[in-house]
Amino acid sequence: MNADVIDLRSDTVTLPTPAMREAIAAARVGDDVFGEDPTVVELQERAAALFGHEAALFVPSGTMANQLALLSWCQRGDDVIAGQGAHAWCYETGAAAAVSGVQFTLMDGALFSAEQVAEAIKPDNHHLCPTRLVMVENTHNRAGGRVFPLAQLQAISALCRDRGLGLHMDGARVFNALVAHGLSPAAVGGTVDSLSFCLSKGLGCPVGSVLVGSRAWIWRAHRFRKMLGGGMRQIGFLAAAGLHALDHHIERLADDHRRARRFAQALSGLQGVVIDLATVETNIVIFDLADAVMDAATFQARAAESGLLCYAIGPQRVRVVFHLGVDDGGTDRAAEVVGHVLRG
Repeated sequence: MNADVIDLRSDTVTLPTPAMREAIAAARVGDDVFGEDPTVVELQERAAALFGHEAALFVPSGTMANQLALLSWCQRGDDVIAGQGAHAWCYETGAAAAVSGVQFTLMDGALFSAEQVAEAIKPDNHHLCPTRLVMVENTHNRAGGRVFPLAQLQAISALCRDRGLGLHMDGARVFNALVAHGLSPAAVGGTVDSLSFCLSKGLGCPVGSVLVGSRAWIWRAHRFRKMLGGGMRQIGFLAAAGLHALDHHIERLADDHRRARRFAQALSGLQGVVIDLATVETNIVIFDLADAVMDAATFQARAAESGLLCYAIGPQRVRVVFHLGVDDGGTDRAAEVVGHVLRG
């Protein structure tokens, strides 16, 4: 890609750093389907310990991690409570229905409360599908990278345990949440029964996610991973990137958050842009364009012509995501491009 292009479509567009490439090249590998890749084992053990769980499983993608969670918690015909715009409902091409056979009850809002969950749990009635799982997303993508408040998680956790429900966290960007709120992985991991996090987003790895939970639950998820074609062989090269990221790419997420805030503040002064600075907590910025200015698809195309790649997520709504591939200069140039496009 042209070095002058600022790619803010997603934090999935990052490239491995030179140091990460060295770690990949030096990795010890084995056949992971036989459980014999030492680097994968090390990554899984470390991930489980970080979040205070018994076991973990390396998987190819965040979507597979979510589907494994649904398959491992639910039976076909079960109901899953999730937030409005949840990734597993919105962005996984209907896999929850087609593969896992579940339906969603969506809350009013992305960062819902225990009281909302209590009202949404289905009573024991043959006319209704049984509620089996609550899924929280942290940070929440479509809400603009919002962080699920710890107190709300703790209240939902207590309710789920009282009502015999599983609680899974789609933590694709959970390290962004931890850094933004100054929390340890164990503090959040202790509120949920299972959790997944992506290596290929803010942590800057080329591919992969990790699923954590109890030993028995991960054993079940491991079977479903094989069923879905996620059993891989010498993947220690990928796991080595993950280990490097856990060592070197977590604290730097604060830089992405700072740049997202800087960009959002620059946009807040532009005529034709509607943006709520209170929602800019991490590395995602979502803004709306006034109807009289242009639609989001037109803006996306014109911004690309000027060297800024972004993502239209609605008729008037645009998303940008900051990552380790964007520095302060790129941040400022991105804001300048927005102003240039709006001025025509």
